[in-house]
Amino acid sequence: MVVPRETNRDIAVDYVRFGQTGLKTSSLCLGTMGIGSSKWKGWVLDEDRSVPILKAALDAGINFFDMADWYSTGLNERVVGRTLLSLTERGKLVLATKAFYPMSNDPNDKGLSRKHLLASIDKSLRQMGTDYVDLYVVHAFDPETPIEETMRALHDIVVAGKARYIGASTMYAWQFAKMNHVAEKNGWTRFVNMQCQYSLLYREEEREMMPYCQEDGIAVTTFSPLARGYLAGGGTASRAAFDPYLDWFGDAIDQEIANRVNQVARQRGVSPSQIAQAWVIGSGNSTVPLIGAENAEQVAAAIAAASIVLSAEERGLLEEPYRPRDVINDYNPLRRARGLAPSPAAPLAANS
Repeated sequence: MVVPRETNRDIAVDYVRFGQTGLKTSSLCLGTMGIGSSKWKGWVLDEDRSVPILKAALDAGINFFDMADWYSTGLNERVVGRTLLSLTERGKLVLATKAFYPMSNDPNDKGLSRKHLLASIDKSLRQMGTDYVDLYVVHAFDPETPIEETMRALHDIVVAGKARYIGASTMYAWQFAKMNHVAEKNGWTRFVNMQCQYSLLYREEEREMMPYCQEDGIAVTTFSPLARGYLAGGGTASRAAFDPYLDWFGDAIDQEIANRVNQVARQRGVSPSQIAQAWVIGSGNSTVPLIGAENAEQVAAAIAAASIVLSAEERGLLEEPYRPRDVINDYNPLRRARGLAPSPAAPLAANS
């Protein structure tokens, strides 16, 4: 049963065409990695604290919500999907989820094999309480599975009506282009979306991925506009304690960029988070930026950031210190630690 709700018209989002598809999504997407279970990661919100965030997003007109089976090992999809479906009609929602990362110790319960993808989509749909997702995203590239096997499985998922569109996330541009080429060559469903990390501290996707997507009309969704919370002062204490990947950020150049974000924020009378988000939103490189929130007020603040138009001088000030840095994905074993030269690191589950 759908429960009626009041809509807050004081804050609202616009709607955009999703790449070259006919799909219309809100101009911001709520990323929900932080919703599910604090037992999974200490900074993740449990259900009682998550519901007000989802309500606030809906009330502001956000219809696009990004999930993953890996987030809270399935509880994310349960909390987000079932809460949203209790608040509004399924047809008014654009629901996305992802698959790739290990869900158990079973050697077949991971990756982009046909076996794993077909099992994963069915499990995700059961957990969300719906019979289809609008966007099914592969969370990363799988070097252990033939691309033909992955793209045929994704095509079959679309043909079966279990997903309307497919997308990909966090990989090299050549991997993404090759996967789309295989699909096109065989007459299978192509990716319409790339989801990648993008912030003032991480702009490497501007080199290859974003130009490729613009050339082919592929919608780009971007996550972590605050660089995992670093541009908001390092995020909450729980995020800093339970997110080892904050170590990707924090050298002298990152500190200088963060100082400039704070400077512009003071001049504007807004928060540093809003300046960092406004930079992403106004970059022209992101079709739909993902936002995150730890409470309903942060949803409103993120939406308000969309109305902040940075001047050319402000953008230049914020961008000037940037330098090339290590690519962040599961296939690059390097990282730029705080104040140190790149050093080996464990594979990164990079989405935020």
